[in-house]
Amino acid sequence: MNAELPPVAPDVVAAAVESLTTRLRKKLDAAIESYATAPVVADGAVRRVRCGEDAEVTLAPGSSGTVTDADQVVCSCLLAPRCLHRAAVLGACPLADAEADAEAGSVGDSAPQEDSDAAADGALGASTGTGPGARCAEETLAEPGETVPLTDAQLAAASELWTAAAAVLAAGVPTAGAVPQAELLRAAHRARLAGLHRAEAAALRVVRGLRGARARHDGHRLGDLIANVRELLLTTALLAVADPDQALIGTARRSYRPGGSLRVHGVCREPVIAATGYGGVVTHLVSDDGRWFSVADVKPGGPARAQGAATATVALGSGSLDHAQLARGGLLISGATVSSDGRLGSGKGVRATPLTGQSWTSGPLAALFARPLTESVAERLAVAPGADPERAEQAARELVGCDLILVGAVGEHLIARELPPGQPDGDGLLIRLAPSSGHPGLAHTANFRRLASRPGLRLRVIGRLDPDRAATLRPLAVAPLPDTEATLRLPADWQGRADLGYDRLEGAHLPPTDVLPAAPALDGPSDVPPDPLAEAPLWRLRRLIEIAVSGGRRAVAEPARDGDRTGGGAAMRRGGFHTAADLAADLTAEADRRTRDVFGRTGDADPDGYARAWLAAAVYLTGVERALIQATWQPETASS
Repeated sequence: MNAELPPVAPDVVAAAVESLTTRLRKKLDAAIESYATAPVVADGAVRRVRCGEDAEVTLAPGSSGTVTDADQVVCSCLLAPRCLHRAAVLGACPLADAEADAEAGSVGDSAPQEDSDAAADGALGASTGTGPGARCAEETLAEPGETVPLTDAQLAAASELWTAAAAVLAAGVPTAGAVPQAELLRAAHRARLAGLHRAEAAALRVVRGLRGARARHDGHRLGDLIANVRELLLTTALLAVADPDQALIGTARRSYRPGGSLRVHGVCREPVIAATGYGGVVTHLVSDDGRWFSVADVKPGGPARAQGAATATVALGSGSLDHAQLARGGLLISGATVSSDGRLGSGKGVRATPLTGQSWTSGPLAALFARPLTESVAERLAVAPGADPERAEQAARELVGCDLILVGAVGEHLIARELPPGQPDGDGLLIRLAPSSGHPGLAHTANFRRLASRPGLRLRVIGRLDPDRAATLRPLAVAPLPDTEATLRLPADWQGRADLGYDRLEGAHLPPTDVLPAAPALDGPSDVPPDPLAEAPLWRLRRLIEIAVSGGRRAVAEPARDGDRTGGGAAMRRGGFHTAADLAADLTAEADRRTRDVFGRTGDADPDGYARAWLAAAVYLTGVERALIQATWQPETASS
């Protein structure tokens, strides 16, 4: 992907690849790789890419900044428009978000904020690693369990999307190049036309993940790609069931509803950097009645954009506050518009008056630390990710607050023990603290090093739990713990809190070592919180699922030919994971299965059976891992 090129609608890319001859399709992947690094000449909104001596591709996006029509991309060569240059340049362009396409050409009070929110949803998921990556900001308008009959067109679109996804899974990252991706994009476009917006968004995330994996982008995570493939296959499979749940359909764009009058108080800022080239900030707020809200400012620009947005003006009401002031202040809002996940809209009827900020020791901000961590985490992990990963991710991303005492450091993680409410010397959960981002342009890693130098330090933390890791919290902001000297000493203009992504802690902000109580030393591995995901033999099934996506069907078929000589299945059975062993055996057997014609000749493999076997194993693994992670947040498990 070339970030200097404009985003392109998926159907435009698919049509360009489909128009190529078989001979040109074989050259497409190499051409995309070449043009992804080619110089881009900017002439206003128009972009030009030189493709050799006799060809130049010109991209002229519309007013939305996105190429949404095939006529907006022109090549000067004689074979145009059915030429390799045009298709390869389009393949090197970023994929436009489904919601951004829906906004193109529409005018509404909240449209600018909706565009930023759509980018924030995708970029935030990708940068934090808490969800399936760059997702479309879909909103479920119906309650869970409400069903709706599908039309013939929707059933056909779901079937086509399943077939394309199964083919991509069978190919794996090494051979899922531009042509299989184009088939998936074409099926995604048909799903959009049929109104299957959630399935379309999942397909676009899979294509982005494949691109990142093949280009070895720094921001690519194999776990995100696996989650996206799982969601795509699961969604399309469930859509084939008679009268599926309304949540499986989704909506084309974010909907803002009247929120009346609101009084919100700033909590913290969260920097956002995504591998897709987006960057910015999300400021988190809480209302008097304890509800979470946020204001996003995420646009193309990457790390530089994330750093600059820290003090950018908030596009809400009069626009008299920047994000740094809002995170330490508040707003009295009239005529508020609010999305389903708490994003505040910036329509013309919205009026906002700045408020004096509150400390974390009074009012609704103090209430964030009044519950035991076990209860807060249980609420956020209550939604199972299998049938509705979007809702599960939204629940898991809601922030939590807790009081902690630092015990020590292990690698890049801090080890801390919870100080339960009302028990300043209590023996609470032992948890890991992990940086929300390791990007060198942000302050997370440097601040973690500072904090690690003070075992015994007591502090208040606002963060987001990591639903994929055992008892792990990713802090976004910290504050001094009241009624103790063994805590932070922050400057007055920080108003009693530090945003770990932006504010850099110095030695003067930490207490002297002689006032710190003696913290239990980390004598060895037995003092580190247990990690059942790493210790259980279930990792063998996880590895097989990963190989299926990263290596393709042929790589999975290898274990079926050695008769389990490595003992993987036996190890899982000894550990009590009999179902995992059966699913692993089924997957490897299906990967090695071949059909034969009447003459005994080997035919093409059945991608449907293989995809169903992989999906069954992936859904099982997700459910079991979530159960194991939930167990690590229980006091008796965490301390055993």
